[in-house]
Amino acid sequence: MIARLLLQNTIFTVGMGTLLFASAGTLHWPSAWVFLVTSAVLGPLCGWWLYRIDPALLAERLRPVLQKDQPAADKMFMIVFVIAMLVWLVAMGVDRRIRFSEMPIALQVFGLVLFLASTLFTMWVFRENSFAAPVVKLQAERAQRVISTGPYAHVRHPMYSGMVLFFAGLPLLLGAWWGLAMVLVFAVLFAVRIGIEERTLREGLRGYAEYSARVRYRLVPGLW
Repeated sequence: MIARLLLQNTIFTVGMGTLLFASAGTLHWPSAWVFLVTSAVLGPLCGWWLYRIDPALLAERLRPVLQKDQPAADKMFMIVFVIAMLVWLVAMGVDRRIRFSEMPIALQVFGLVLFLASTLFTMWVFRENSFAAPVVKLQAERAQRVISTGPYAHVRHPMYSGMVLFFAGLPLLLGAWWGLAMVLVFAVLFAVRIGIEERTLREGLRGYAEYSARVRYRLVPGLW
């Protein structure tokens, strides 16, 4: 499992770097190197931590994003989401190529802080929810139950809250206003994914309807 973790993290990091640098037309992009090196280090560290506290969840997180028992709507979502990710990375590279954005260093540092905060927040989600699979599905074989502790006491889908921090932080770190503008696209995609997930959980997970009535907000406390 650790070997798979290292392989997947390497492929993911190299793939992102290839898209960013190829579309930018240069390797001279210091903030991109900061992001890639940080990702290369954090990925295995976070995976090792998860292996120590919840190997079953790590095994789930390493599974493909398209699975047999996944709703058709979620399979379509994942295809659209991956395409949006690729367009997002290329757009930030092109932004760098044509020197469209001029972003203050302070904002780029803030972007790095958001990126690190998204990682820490996601680890908190993993610590509380052993059923945080990468796809929408019911995990009867693992006796899935409603989680209402930690961040789940405040919002029903905190994983996406952490992802919003990532999608806002990375374009700031890379100094790409084009990438930041696309955060709205990902926010809409997350709203669609939340709808798919809620429908599945309400229909198949005992106690989820009561939990959703008790915890009103889906993504951001006090907002939605």
